[in-house]
Amino acid sequence: MRSGSIQPAHLTWQPTLLGDPGRAPAFDPSFTNARRIALDKAAWVDQVTGWVHGADTLFEHVVAHAPWEHRTVRMYDRMVEEPRLTAWYGRALDDPSVPAIFAEMAAALCGRYGRAFDAVGAALYRDGRDSVAWHADRIDPAIVEPVVAIVSLGSARTLRMRPRERRDPQGRSHAFPLLPGDLLVMGGTAGRTWEHSVPKVARAGARVSLQFRHST
Repeated sequence: MRSGSIQPAHLTWQPTLLGDPGRAPAFDPSFTNARRIALDKAAWVDQVTGWVHGADTLFEHVVAHAPWEHRTVRMYDRMVEEPRLTAWYGRALDDPSVPAIFAEMAAALCGRYGRAFDAVGAALYRDGRDSVAWHADRIDPAIVEPVVAIVSLGSARTLRMRPRERRDPQGRSHAFPLLPGDLLVMGGTAGRTWEHSVPKVARAGARVSLQFRHST
């Protein structure tokens, strides 16, 4: 269930020390800083530090204009509010109400990963108490080796990943600290065989996670 569209208030965050206030958002279409991490023989993650320039400006725009909602979900025998806000841009990426840079990012991601990224969602972690528990995304069985691209804006947070098979004898898990403007791309079988989470922390400023997905 969802509540109506809301406007976040009283957010605290620290702009990047090397940021340029008011700088128009841009990104690196050549993915210069890309580094691939193999999770296992078939699952991988690409991490691209500093992919977005002017990340502070984009963060402020998304916080102010995204169609934020506060979802209520079932947990065991009761309904609880998710400890974060979410937004879904349910229009074509070339719609005037969607930031133009989203379509540009989607095109660059398509050129690199061979997927037609046609949808963008967002999550707002208002402070360290906001989080998302271990989970795997719901993926259409018809999609072969889905690719999900996450752009991190605002304050730093850590995304963690672990195998869905919790009895993994190697006990593998990975922590990916994400700074403002970083890009994290999950591919191969990662979407189906690995879980991810953003755990609670004692103290953190507001962060936005932009998620680019494809439907085919």
